[in-house]
Amino acid sequence: MVPHLITALTGPINELEQRVLESMPAIERWFRLEWMEHTPPFYSSVDIRNAGFKLAPVDTNLYPGGWNNLTPEMLPLAVQAAMAAIEKICPEAKNLLVIPENHTRNTFYLANVLQLKRIFHMAGLNVRIGSISPEIKKPTEIALPTGESITLEPVVRSKRRLGLKDFDPCTILMNNDLSAGAPGILEDLHEQYLLPPLHAGWSVRRKSRHFRSYEDVSKRFGKLLGIDPWLINPMFNMCGEIDFNEGAGLECLTTNVDALLSKVKKKYKEYGINEKPFVVVKADNGTYGMGIMTVRDVKDLDDLSRRTRNKMAVVKDGQSVSEVIIQEGVLTAERMNDAVAEPVVYMMDRYVVGGFYRVHAERGIDENLNAPGASYVPLAFAESTRLPQPGQKPGASAPNRFYMYGVIGRLAMLAASYELEATDPDAETYE
Repeated sequence: MVPHLITALTGPINELEQRVLESMPAIERWFRLEWMEHTPPFYSSVDIRNAGFKLAPVDTNLYPGGWNNLTPEMLPLAVQAAMAAIEKICPEAKNLLVIPENHTRNTFYLANVLQLKRIFHMAGLNVRIGSISPEIKKPTEIALPTGESITLEPVVRSKRRLGLKDFDPCTILMNNDLSAGAPGILEDLHEQYLLPPLHAGWSVRRKSRHFRSYEDVSKRFGKLLGIDPWLINPMFNMCGEIDFNEGAGLECLTTNVDALLSKVKKKYKEYGINEKPFVVVKADNGTYGMGIMTVRDVKDLDDLSRRTRNKMAVVKDGQSVSEVIIQEGVLTAERMNDAVAEPVVYMMDRYVVGGFYRVHAERGIDENLNAPGASYVPLAFAESTRLPQPGQKPGASAPNRFYMYGVIGRLAMLAASYELEATDPDAETYE
């Protein structure tokens, strides 16, 4: 089932799909060579927007929290990728400790943690869930809507290691994005692997740094395919030192929004696109769809309502926002049953293991869909994303469309790999 694209099916994305399919051997070799030089993040998910004339990642998450949205058909791929990832890091691994987010009562999120436990159990590990939340003082069982239950146990720190009572893991998998900073309990661990590393957390990561890396990747990939990198890359600017509560630093925002809208207009003119350009202003760190606004006209910034300013001022865990990224807005022309949709690609190690659609009936084609009221539809990814069908007309084959999404997802994952290398506190050189 190919998701319904409301743009003309003869648009540039179909030309891009054709180019990607024709270049498949070259693309796979290119990725293979990249992974010889760079280490992929342990796992990641990428939000992609398909405008019909442009296909680009708009967010890359290194602590993906929607594993429960993958279909049972995707599990074998995830288990295989988990085996490959663990083998690379700690082949003799026996015990794995998963550390989830602290909002312990979100049962949808906990269903995702349970799915991770299932994947790594099938990959041959003893898996337990350890919480660093001060609320969890003893083993706590929580019932899930699926009828299953999950047990959270308080983590125990010894002088050099982290574990649970009677459980000493060699590997610790974080599914907690550390928005509020890395707690001391996770630092200075000896002979234990912490995945992803602490500098992958949002207290260190910046979206602007990620998209700068992605820009480099898209230029090189564009050269390989002989395409304009803009077709797969959202342009961006950034502003430091902003205070939405006080209204300080907003002139930097206005100038950069204006400049970016002009650049996008120019590109639309070049490609004969009759859409109204827009930009998305987001907190430069953080996730969960918080601290985001769509700007269609620079004049909109003159009278930001108090409500919008409050919404932009803080993100997850009450962290205040002082740096923002201004990103070229990419329309989503995809529909699931007439509701606006965007694909989300899930990866582990260097492999695409599946994905789903984030669907929001109340949002427009130029709005953030990661918001209350979103639902997740895995149907479209039920067929393998890794085996395209050469010879099919562009736009007609689900495997081809999803292979293309997998390529874009892996480009974003490669950019995350560059970004982590550049911010690694233990690296010998800095870029």
